[in-house]
This record gives sequence, structure tokens and C-alpha cells, in this order.
Amino acid sequence: MEKGLRRGQVLVLLGASLLLLLSRLPPTLGAPNKKAVAAARKEDIPFIRCQVCEKIAHQLHHQVKKKEAQISPKKISELQIIEIAENVCDLKKEEADWLLRIDIVETSDALELVEQESEGQCNSECKTLERACQEVMGYSDTDVAEYMYTSKPSLDSLVKFLCRDLTKSCLTKPPPVPKDRVPGEPFVPKSSKDAEMEKILRSMEGMPGAPSMKMYSREDLLNNKFGGEETDDEEDEDNFPSNLGKVLRNKDSEKGDLKQRILKGIKQTTTAVRNHVNKVSHRIQKWWKGRTNSKSPKSANGEL
Repeated sequence: MEKGLRRGQVLVLLGASLLLLLSRLPPTLGAPNKKAVAAARKEDIPFIRCQVCEKIAHQLHHQVKKKEAQISPKKISELQIIEIAENVCDLKKEEADWLLRIDIVETSDALELVEQESEGQCNSECKTLERACQEVMGYSDTDVAEYMYTSKPSLDSLVKFLCRDLTKSCLTKPPPVPKDRVPGEPFVPKSSKDAEMEKILRSMEGMPGAPSMKMYSREDLLNNKFGGEETDDEEDEDNFPSNLGKVLRNKDSEKGDLKQRILKGIKQTTTAVRNHVNKVSHRIQKWWKGRTNSKSPKSANGEL
């Protein structure tokens, strides 16, 4: 008995020592290597606030005109303009793709926003632009949308209203950039295939049969990085990302419409998910009936 207690105490002490050692280890040790997530450089926002506001006004004016042309002869509604204004600073939305084409360039004591021909990789500069855009817009999206809907302003009038009257982003001259500012990363253009694939994956988020697509990057899909094994019942729906990866790696997919092939896979997976839900529902019903039947004799005896 005493020997067993001593052994237990030793195990507890060893466990406590191991936990103490693990708590003192750097967080990177013992964990899988993950790509660092780029963060916005908030200290750069005062230097680019006015330029970002002017870019927002240009985008709102351009995207509203584009929407009007798409739905013509119908007239654009105020709600449609509000939707554009709400999404123009959200990188998860198509309306904010313009942020991916901007490079922040340091010139003497200022930062300049230079528009590029193609979209670039979204690193800290991209996140900084998104953060600056969100700070400029704040809660002004409905106000600027109402102004655009009722006044039908020219581009110059919209810039003045948004950047001087409404948000006051351009009332003062930006401060000089410190000489010891650490330069940002270089602009790295995306390939056209990468840009198109990201748009396809984004368009599938939240679609039935395409679970948790935002959890997977293009590299994950191509390299089958999806985690653990699945059971037979879960195989059809949980293998959706893996099956999508096969489509992406298939060279023959370039000959056809890639998006159509992917959407076809989604429809097939949706059917599998529905069948699985029906199976689970049937099992629950069987379990509940069995549980109810097992209780009924007891209740009868109790009444007697």
C-alpha cells in the first residue's frame, strides 16, 4: 500500500515537473511550423489616411457606375449602394479587391499609394490598407450611400463630401514619415491562376456541401493538408476539400471550366451530406424509441 502511494506521488511530481518545463518553453517549440499571419502596421495609417479616403471615393464611384450598367434598365437601389459601401474595405469581399493592387511606396518623408497592374500577395501592407480603409469609413457607409443615392454626385464632389465633410480625413496635411521607419515588404504580384482560384474559393464560402472552405488555403487543397482520418459515414462530405484538391492538380481541368467542375463536386457532396443527416436522424429516432420503450415497464410497475 505504502509502496503504491509512493509510486503515485512520484508520478504526480514527474507530471508537475513536465508541465512546468513545457510552460517555460518558447511557444514555437513543440508546435508545427505555421506561416506567420501578416499584421497591419497601425503606425503607418496617419501617413496614408487621406490617400486611402480618396481611393475609397474613386472605388465607390466606379463600382456604383458598374452596378448601374449591370442592372440597366433597372435603377440601382439605395440598399445596393449601401452593400457596396459596407464591403469596400473588407478583403473577404469582392468589392475590396482594389486593396490588393496598391503598393505603399516610401518617397523621402512621405508614403505614396501606387496602383499596380495586377493583384499582389496580401502581406502587412495589404492589411494596413484594409485597416486604414476601415478607420476612414467607420460608420459612414450608410451616410455616403445615402448621399450617392440622392445627389448622384460627380467624382470630385464625392471626394470632397467623403474626405473633407464627412470623415475629415483630408483636412490636415499628413505628418512626415520618421527617418528610422522600417521599410515595408516589396510588392509581389499574384499569378492570374492564384487570383482566380482565390476568387472561386471565396465564392464557395458558406455554400451547402462546401464546409469550412475558409479553413483551407490553395496550398492546403493542392497538398491534401486536411487533418485526421474519417469514418465511412463521414467520408463523402469530409473528403470534399481533398476531392477539390484533385481537381486543382488535374492538368485536364485547364481544358474545361474549372468553376463548373468544382460546383458539380459541391452538388454531389451536398447529396452525400443530406444522406448522412438522414442516417443520423434515423439513428436518433431509433435510440429515442428504444429509450422510451425501456422506461414504460418501470412506469407501469410504479402505477401498480
